[in-house]
Amino acid sequence: MKEINPFHAAINDPGGLAAGIKKRSGKILGYMCSYAPEELIHAAGFHPMRLFSSKSDICLAQNHLQAYCCSLVRGVLEDSLAGRLDYLEGMVFPHTCDSIQRLSDIWRLNTKFNFFADVVMPTKLNTKSARTYMTDVLKKFKTDLEKAAEHSITQNDLQNSISLFNRIRRDLSRIYELKSQFPSIIKGTDLFAIIKGSMIMDREELAQRLETIVLLLEKKDPPPYSGKRIILAGSICDMQDIYKLIEASGGSVVADDLCTGNRWFEGSMPENIDPIEALTARYADRAICPAKHSGNTTRGENLLALADTHKVDGVIFATLKFCDPHAFDYPYMKEFLEKSSIKNLHLELDDQQQGLGQLSTRLETFIHMI
Repeated sequence: MKEINPFHAAINDPGGLAAGIKKRSGKILGYMCSYAPEELIHAAGFHPMRLFSSKSDICLAQNHLQAYCCSLVRGVLEDSLAGRLDYLEGMVFPHTCDSIQRLSDIWRLNTKFNFFADVVMPTKLNTKSARTYMTDVLKKFKTDLEKAAEHSITQNDLQNSISLFNRIRRDLSRIYELKSQFPSIIKGTDLFAIIKGSMIMDREELAQRLETIVLLLEKKDPPPYSGKRIILAGSICDMQDIYKLIEASGGSVVADDLCTGNRWFEGSMPENIDPIEALTARYADRAICPAKHSGNTTRGENLLALADTHKVDGVIFATLKFCDPHAFDYPYMKEFLEKSSIKNLHLELDDQQQGLGQLSTRLETFIHMI
């Protein structure tokens, strides 16, 4: 489908994409986590752009980070020190894992970008005080953005951004819904390109492109599917080949629990209340990752609900090597699945070391087993 080609072009050359955005519409703020309040960044007139691990060798970052930091953190720092992120006006660091928090300090001391912000959202989200605290954090971030942009963010600015991001999330959810209903309707690599591209492309242009893709998919008459239905779960997934390998092994990803997937776009924001309250509700109520807490079994229950909704045959956990939060959560998530007789496989991935042959063998064996 040629309408997906711009998404592939965007993810294959994010630097070129960023240069074009900067030339047309101004300043770009980078971020690394789905808890970054993109709506506020956009409302201030900046372009929010998610950063992914470097595709180059890690050399310069080794002077600042241990080898046992995840490839995402090391890769983003590498690209920054090498000058490959000079299109950024600045960087936003939500309060998540230890490595990203420490990267925040290293970034501030060793880079020369104009803007820098730590957005320290609460870790525990299921209390009234947590929501009050989150509202205060969002208000402070709004003030920081206003100083950087040298103009106020009006209620209308923020409401327009919320409406735009709701459109984007609604269409991404619809694409996922169609993929679950008809697994052969779109290739996994195309779905990957759409999701990753949605995190970096101009959002107004993105909203229009997604609407077109949804309309085209809804008109398709896909062939029946007889393979295995898979959930892909874990942290950040920046490995397009994993979708291709799963499909080559006889499976299809019909849902996910990823911070570069469903957890990023799941849920809409109310548009009939105060915009800051709407943002607070969105980031407090969305599906959590291991860096947040809203109950001892919340993540396991959410994964089981996904498995039931999408009638899956198995779950594949894809986590970054040295990602401690997800590594700590995996044993109890695995136990949840096994109690419900859902087969699962754990893959530990590293963007710098991808042994596709061994990965293909493991995926093929697992999918044939289920």
